[in-house]
Amino acid sequence: MVLTETKLNDEKADKVKHYSILNKYVKKGKVVFTGSSLMEQFPIYEFLLDYDIKETIYNRGVSGFTSSEMILALDTLIFELEPRKIFINIGTNDLSSPDYKVEELIGRYEYILDQIKSRLPETRVYVMAYYPCNCDYDFGNEAAREWVRQRPNAKVIEANEALEAMAKLYQVRYIDINKNLYDKDNNLKSEYSIEGVHMYANGYRAVLDDLMEYVKEDM
Repeated sequence: MVLTETKLNDEKADKVKHYSILNKYVKKGKVVFTGSSLMEQFPIYEFLLDYDIKETIYNRGVSGFTSSEMILALDTLIFELEPRKIFINIGTNDLSSPDYKVEELIGRYEYILDQIKSRLPETRVYVMAYYPCNCDYDFGNEAAREWVRQRPNAKVIEANEALEAMAKLYQVRYIDINKNLYDKDNNLKSEYSIEGVHMYANGYRAVLDDLMEYVKEDM
């Protein structure tokens, strides 16, 4: 594993502390969504009423998290909850790092999976493909446009191919639920996105039917 020296800033540390306190009240053996902002902002609770399930889902995403930062918070984000299923979407923020290397991202991801396998051997793990981006549309936010351009879809595709190979090696589920997100140029549809990466509720709704099939597996 390649783990750079990492320390959480105050905002992220406060979010992890909030989750740590909240974890005292969870029911063990449920479903956990974890990762960065693309997971934290998933409005799963609002959508659950549209499905005939009574599954409990805990969201433990942290905006801005990289894979290195997630490693520092695995106890709070995963292990304290002792989930039956984990859906992971982490690493999108790694793509915009100036020293990003796909091999190093996968090395950190493998460390996370090793920890889960060791401490939660019966837990089912779902590794989620990274969502597409849109570097072409003008969302009217020049500051955001610069960092969106640092993670073009060519990078996303490369990372997803590496994720899929890693998931096969580790015998965990790699799930690509992105088919309804693409426009005619294979970018994230502009009407779904805030600035080219993050999504409004309609974007999450476009992936929900496919995602819920995995949530409902072996209920």
